[in-house]
Amino acid sequence: MANPFREILDEMGAFVYATDLNGSYVYANPMVLQLLGRSLPEVLGKTFDDFIKLEHDEDRAAIDRRVLVHGEVVAREESNVIPHTGEVRTYWSVKRPLRDAGGAIAGMVGVSYDITDKKRLETAVAEQKALLAAVLDNVDALVYMKGEDRRFRYANQRAADAFGLPADQVVGKLDSQLMPQEAAQRFWRKDQEILASGQRSVSEEAMQGRDGRMRHYWSVVVPWQQADGSRAVIGLSTDITELHDLKEELQRQARTDGLTGLVNRRHFQICAQAEFERSRRYGRALSLIAIDVDHFKNINDRHGHPVGDRVLKTLALCMQEGLRGNDVFARTGGEEFCILLPETELPAAAELAERLRAHLELCVALDDLAIKVTACFGVTASAGQDTGFDQIFARADRALYAAKRQGRNRVVVS
Repeated sequence: MANPFREILDEMGAFVYATDLNGSYVYANPMVLQLLGRSLPEVLGKTFDDFIKLEHDEDRAAIDRRVLVHGEVVAREESNVIPHTGEVRTYWSVKRPLRDAGGAIAGMVGVSYDITDKKRLETAVAEQKALLAAVLDNVDALVYMKGEDRRFRYANQRAADAFGLPADQVVGKLDSQLMPQEAAQRFWRKDQEILASGQRSVSEEAMQGRDGRMRHYWSVVVPWQQADGSRAVIGLSTDITELHDLKEELQRQARTDGLTGLVNRRHFQICAQAEFERSRRYGRALSLIAIDVDHFKNINDRHGHPVGDRVLKTLALCMQEGLRGNDVFARTGGEEFCILLPETELPAAAELAERLRAHLELCVALDDLAIKVTACFGVTASAGQDTGFDQIFARADRALYAAKRQGRNRVVVS
């Protein structure tokens, strides 16, 4: 193993190890030694089971046999209990066969990343593909060396594939010859910072792929000085596009009502308070419409919840047609909705509410079930004495209940 890459094995922030066919350690990097609470001489020749017991250990043994006997490459999540603390930690591990000069399987090499903190923060994506990093061609990662002249001095096949070239055609080329200029300049500025500070960098990076799609990577980049005195950076980047996209989708779901696709109550409150503060800061109008579907409980009781859901979804689609792009339309309760109207005076808000009320009668008529849907509308606007959005919401809510008392299917302005 080349000296630069032995260094990155020690510093990459992952547990890296190799075993023989019997599962006995022949190599363990400092993170593995720290995990086991042993020195290298104490670890060599011993097996993992001599130190730590994994959850579902029979699964681990079966996986190791697939690697050592059948030559498979296996990536999966593992958990263990730290011997000296009793803490449960979770890792994403990649194992692949280690072959001798003749091509025969001589053992196994593994790389494990501690993903415990990410799992705690992102429980919804805990079972998805975790951040992986690895070295050279033994793992699915982009590994490269780039000199201070911006020319690539090494690229594994995975990195070469990202550029659409054989690995030997990547070496010697400038970064600006292999990727869009904006990306090349951004990466080069980061490389310069690493070379100047002498410190490794761990971060998420993004670059447009050959197919035009933006790819996201979790990258470990370390500075390196070669024997001739020239400097370079060694990088290892794992593709986390799927995880990134899942995270983006989860964030979208956290802001959205699952039934109607509208903004949910929690996100609406955040938007509303921010818009209230903006209206105060710049002296701009702000109005609010509160909406409640008339006799919705009767619809559910008579026709069932699937029909009730259909009513709510149709109502949401119907009323969105009359709103502007900067209006915030939210489902704030079972059959309750709110529309936040930035830079809108009270008369214009009342006029909009009346149009929506009339449109609703025509738009949400489920003729196949003889259902006609109406709603009450409470309208208000920000006033000089208001100190928070809650006061605006309370006035709209009072106007809404006044509309109910007056016979429903009407607009009341407060």
